[in-house]
Amino acid sequence: MAKPAPALQPIELDCADESIALEMTRWLAYLRAERRLSPKTSEAYARDLRQFLEFLAEHCEARVTLAGFSALEASDVRAFMAKRRTDEIGSRSLMRALAGLRSFGRFLEREGRGKVGALSAIRAPKVGKSLPKPLPMAAAKRLADANERAGEDRDPWIWARDAAVMALLYGSGLRISEALGLKRRDVPAPGEGDVLVVTGKGNKTRMVPVLQNVLTLIQDYVATCPHPLPPEGPIFVGARGGPLSPRIIQLTMARLRGALGLPDSATPHALRHSFATHLLSRGGDLRAIQELLGHASLSTTQIYTGIDSERLLEVYRSAHPRA
Repeated sequence: MAKPAPALQPIELDCADESIALEMTRWLAYLRAERRLSPKTSEAYARDLRQFLEFLAEHCEARVTLAGFSALEASDVRAFMAKRRTDEIGSRSLMRALAGLRSFGRFLEREGRGKVGALSAIRAPKVGKSLPKPLPMAAAKRLADANERAGEDRDPWIWARDAAVMALLYGSGLRISEALGLKRRDVPAPGEGDVLVVTGKGNKTRMVPVLQNVLTLIQDYVATCPHPLPPEGPIFVGARGGPLSPRIIQLTMARLRGALGLPDSATPHALRHSFATHLLSRGGDLRAIQELLGHASLSTTQIYTGIDSERLLEVYRSAHPRA
């Protein structure tokens, strides 16, 4: 006989009563289990909601209740957004905060715990579109060269590891979390495969091609790594053998920026942008690039067209049938 699921322990909130705390706890469990949001997104949503509840308790001079939350007015939400602006919070963070609050409001309505119309009455802040800054092809390739790190006072196996990670970010267009989330069994040896199955945002998996020279770099790292790398464990590990932190790769990139004379915009994520941009400039199809990047919407991928608009105009002029 199956054991009953353990009762959820409400989050402790000094600014709200137990009913709100319990619904917040249930909402976060729903986001993780059913919506499959990443832990970072769930944490950000929880932080935003807690800040909103703390603001309301001070704003209304009373602990927040379910009835009080449902009776919110648009002016209350606007006051919170204005307060966050004074804390120098950017439009993207405000937009995420509003998205989280609306998600909590929809959850309450679906569960029959009240309807918060004020949240849907607020317009999301406008966010200016910033084009990604890809690296030149030559610079992107140098970042994946272990010899560029030869002057650093670190073990050669760490040079090999960092070069392999950089090569994956640029060669397969992976997010840094996707590359560092790969297990040893996920990566074929050179000559034994040319595809990786990676887990991206929302816990969604996708297949991406991997170049043989990238697999060779990974094999070079594995051969020199002093720590055990079991099939079910992460393939990239830190200096002490634990999972490799993204921060280590970010610091490595910062050191290489100085050595190669690259701008501050040269980040690990810029390698992913470079992957997409360089594919597009060589005639890659936008929808194929969308699949490779794991974007849910083509509109997300279309940001790259702004970088290479001249090439698209050339394709248009040469391929469009004249009247």
